[in-house]
Amino acid sequence: MTGTEENATSFEGSFSVKDAESLVKESIDAAIGGEDYNKELVNKWTAAILERCLADLCKLGKTYKYIVTCAVTQKTGAGLHAANSCFWDTTLDGSCTVKWENRTMYCIVSVFALSMA
Repeated sequence: MTGTEENATSFEGSFSVKDAESLVKESIDAAIGGEDYNKELVNKWTAAILERCLADLCKLGKTYKYIVTCAVTQKTGAGLHAANSCFWDTTLDGSCTVKWENRTMYCIVSVFALSMA
Protein backbone atom coordinates (compact mmCIF):
# COMPACT_ATOMS: atom_id res chain seq x y z
CA MET A 1 0.00 0.00 0.00
CA THR A 2 1.41 3.39 -0.96
CA GLY A 3 1.38 6.42 1.30
CA THR A 4 -1.50 7.90 -0.67
CA GLU A 5 -3.58 4.72 -0.28
CA GLU A 6 -2.85 4.64 3.44
CA ASN A 7 -3.89 8.28 3.74
CA ALA A 8 -7.05 7.63 1.77
CA THR A 9 -8.18 5.10 4.34
CA SER A 10 -6.87 6.88 7.43
CA PHE A 11 -8.23 10.41 7.16
CA GLU A 12 -11.89 11.28 6.70
CA GLY A 13 -12.31 13.58 3.72
CA SER A 14 -8.98 12.63 2.18
CA PHE A 15 -8.43 11.63 -1.43
CA SER A 16 -9.54 8.08 -2.23
CA VAL A 17 -7.27 6.44 -4.80
CA LYS A 18 -9.70 3.53 -5.12
CA ASP A 19 -12.66 5.81 -5.99
CA ALA A 20 -10.59 7.85 -8.44
CA GLU A 21 -9.24 4.77 -10.22
CA SER A 22 -12.75 3.38 -10.58
CA LEU A 23 -14.07 6.65 -12.03
CA VAL A 24 -11.16 6.87 -14.47
CA LYS A 25 -11.63 3.30 -15.70
CA GLU A 26 -15.35 3.91 -16.23
CA SER A 27 -14.58 7.13 -18.15
CA ILE A 28 -12.10 5.39 -20.44
CA ASP A 29 -14.44 2.48 -21.10
CA ALA A 30 -17.31 4.85 -21.90
CA ALA A 31 -15.23 6.94 -24.31
CA ILE A 32 -13.09 4.32 -26.03
CA GLY A 33 -14.65 0.96 -25.18
CA GLY A 34 -13.69 -1.63 -27.76
CA GLU A 35 -12.61 0.84 -30.44
CA ASP A 36 -9.46 0.41 -32.50
CA TYR A 37 -6.93 3.26 -32.57
CA ASN A 38 -7.99 6.02 -34.94
CA LYS A 39 -5.93 9.22 -35.02
CA GLU A 40 -9.01 11.13 -36.21
CA LEU A 41 -10.84 10.27 -32.97
CA VAL A 42 -8.08 10.76 -30.40
CA ASN A 43 -8.99 14.40 -29.63
CA LYS A 44 -12.65 13.43 -29.18
CA TRP A 45 -11.73 10.51 -26.91
CA THR A 46 -9.35 12.48 -24.71
CA ALA A 47 -11.84 15.35 -24.34
CA ALA A 48 -14.62 12.93 -23.40
CA ILE A 49 -12.41 11.13 -20.86
CA LEU A 50 -11.25 14.36 -19.25
CA GLU A 51 -14.74 15.87 -19.08
CA ARG A 52 -16.29 12.76 -17.57
CA CYS A 53 -13.47 12.27 -15.06
CA LEU A 54 -13.76 15.85 -13.83
CA ALA A 55 -17.56 15.72 -13.68
CA ASP A 56 -17.56 12.43 -11.76
CA LEU A 57 -14.82 13.56 -9.37
CA CYS A 58 -16.76 16.74 -8.60
CA LYS A 59 -19.90 14.68 -7.91
CA LEU A 60 -18.04 13.05 -5.01
CA GLY A 61 -18.57 16.32 -3.13
CA LYS A 62 -15.03 16.56 -1.76
CA THR A 63 -13.30 19.92 -1.26
CA TYR A 64 -10.60 19.44 -3.88
CA LYS A 65 -9.26 21.12 -6.94
CA TYR A 66 -8.61 18.46 -9.56
CA ILE A 67 -6.10 18.23 -12.37
CA VAL A 68 -6.61 15.44 -14.88
CA THR A 69 -4.31 14.54 -17.77
CA CYS A 70 -4.92 12.01 -20.53
CA ALA A 71 -2.66 10.53 -23.19
CA VAL A 72 -3.76 8.12 -25.90
CA THR A 73 -1.11 6.47 -28.03
CA GLN A 74 -1.15 3.80 -30.68
CA LYS A 75 0.58 0.50 -29.96
CA THR A 76 3.48 0.57 -32.37
CA GLY A 77 6.26 -0.92 -30.29
CA ALA A 78 7.73 2.49 -29.48
CA GLY A 79 8.36 3.33 -25.84
CA LEU A 80 6.50 5.91 -23.80
CA HIS A 81 7.84 7.02 -20.45
CA ALA A 82 6.04 9.46 -18.17
CA ALA A 83 6.60 10.63 -14.61
CA ASN A 84 4.88 12.92 -12.10
CA SER A 85 6.19 14.59 -9.00
CA CYS A 86 4.25 16.59 -6.44
CA PHE A 87 5.09 18.71 -3.40
CA TRP A 88 2.00 18.85 -1.19
CA ASP A 89 0.23 17.82 2.00
CA THR A 90 0.39 14.02 1.85
CA THR A 91 -2.28 13.64 4.54
CA LEU A 92 -4.99 15.21 2.35
CA ASP A 93 -3.77 15.60 -1.24
CA GLY A 94 -3.28 12.68 -3.55
CA SER A 95 -2.90 11.33 -7.05
CA CYS A 96 -3.36 8.21 -9.08
CA THR A 97 -2.48 7.07 -12.58
CA VAL A 98 -4.46 4.52 -14.56
CA LYS A 99 -2.99 2.69 -17.53
CA TRP A 100 -5.61 1.16 -19.84
CA GLU A 101 -4.95 -0.76 -23.00
CA ASN A 102 -6.57 -2.79 -25.72
CA ARG A 103 -4.99 -4.52 -28.70
CA THR A 104 -4.32 -1.28 -30.64
CA MET A 105 -3.70 1.51 -28.10
CA TYR A 106 -2.77 2.67 -24.64
CA CYS A 107 -4.58 5.30 -22.59
CA ILE A 108 -2.88 6.81 -19.54
CA VAL A 109 -4.87 9.06 -17.23
CA SER A 110 -3.47 10.84 -14.16
CA VAL A 111 -5.59 12.52 -11.50
CA PHE A 112 -4.20 15.03 -9.00
CA ALA A 113 -6.38 16.12 -6.09
CA LEU A 114 -5.39 19.24 -4.16
CA SER A 115 -7.27 19.85 -0.93
CA MET A 116 -8.86 23.25 -0.44
CA ALA A 117 -9.21 22.64 3.32
